[in-house]
Amino acid sequence: MISFTVTALVFGVVFLAELPDKTALAGLVLGTRYRASYVFAGVAAAFALHVALAVAAGSVLTLLPQQITHALTGVLFLGGAAVLLMKRDEDEEEIRKPENQSFWKVAGSGFMLILVAEFGDLTQIMTANLAARYDDPLSVGLGAVLALWAVAGLGIVGGKALMKRVPLRLITKIAAMVMLVLGVWSLWEAVAG
Repeated sequence: MISFTVTALVFGVVFLAELPDKTALAGLVLGTRYRASYVFAGVAAAFALHVALAVAAGSVLTLLPQQITHALTGVLFLGGAAVLLMKRDEDEEEIRKPENQSFWKVAGSGFMLILVAEFGDLTQIMTANLAARYDDPLSVGLGAVLALWAVAGLGIVGGKALMKRVPLRLITKIAAMVMLVLGVWSLWEAVAG
């Protein structure tokens, strides 16, 4: 059974954390050069693979005693909040242009770009933490993959307009505050439990 509450919470946290990330900018750049549906197919497949790996890692953490899991996820959330708060604005990275516009070349380029750029990224670590915290891999996985796909879609289709209206610093600070609250809450549960 999928928990709407867990899915919505994970969606919000991952969406806010991923929005200011370099991969949103990479999606924007690819989307301006190539057919959006081709780019999205490759990017979406890579994000789905990353979420599956993160949820599997988080599910392994649930095998630990609950107090240790809460303490570990609390520390990791606080570390993630610190990373977001100390993060500098990232410049657009140069993306190599595929030699032709075929589906497989464009989708493959998007897939490989995200696969490499997102491995061990903050949102992948957060997804593993959330999977450990809620012990609900399906809801966490669904929320995380939908959030990543939403950010990719925004980046590919309408990233420029969004970035002009919403300051990147504000989005980063909101994501950091949410992670800070989750970190403190997890540590409190570890101590109180």
